[in-house]
Amino acid sequence: MGFYDKYILPTFLNCACGAKPILYQRGKVVPLAEGLVLEVGIGSGLNIPFYDVTKVQKVIGLDPSAELSGMAQKVVAEAATKKGLQVELILGSAEDMPLPDDHFDTVVITYTLCTIPDAMAANREIRRVLKPGGKLIFCEHGLAPDAGVAKWQGRIDPYWGKIAGGCHLNRNIPELIQSAGFSIQSMDEMYLPSTPKFAGYNYWGVAVIS
Repeated sequence: MGFYDKYILPTFLNCACGAKPILYQRGKVVPLAEGLVLEVGIGSGLNIPFYDVTKVQKVIGLDPSAELSGMAQKVVAEAATKKGLQVELILGSAEDMPLPDDHFDTVVITYTLCTIPDAMAANREIRRVLKPGGKLIFCEHGLAPDAGVAKWQGRIDPYWGKIAGGCHLNRNIPELIQSAGFSIQSMDEMYLPSTPKFAGYNYWGVAVIS
């Protein structure tokens, strides 16, 4: 791991993913989580303050980055002290989760599918660890519906990934979710305010196993 990836990228991601419009989106979806929760790509813990402790038994936070997990430790400790929220952080890959089948009531994934190298494999793993009748809560940026914006997303994408930890601007989020065996129950989409259009088209909603 180079100097940039180890020392600069985690702070960059924490700031970018903690911008006001993105935090507002997190506040729309994270409180929907219930029971035993898996958060895929918990990163620096930006979702933790939004969990409803009256509905959540425990949160297992999975992330491949030791640096981001280290940043999350403080947020986890504060949530335990102030809210009584139990959060356990584990290092691991979304494409090969060290977790049992049919185990979680809810899986939460926010601003993460853009970065996972094999997003389809990750979604299949999410399906595997989710209980029958459980729900996938998602909030992601991705492919814009406007041809002009989508064209620029394609042009910028190879360069964007190099500075943003492998983030892709133009993944088709609904298609990725449905192709892994999920049915989308509800979904909204829009360009986020105060955000460049090439990086600001958001999809958020709830999916269940088909």
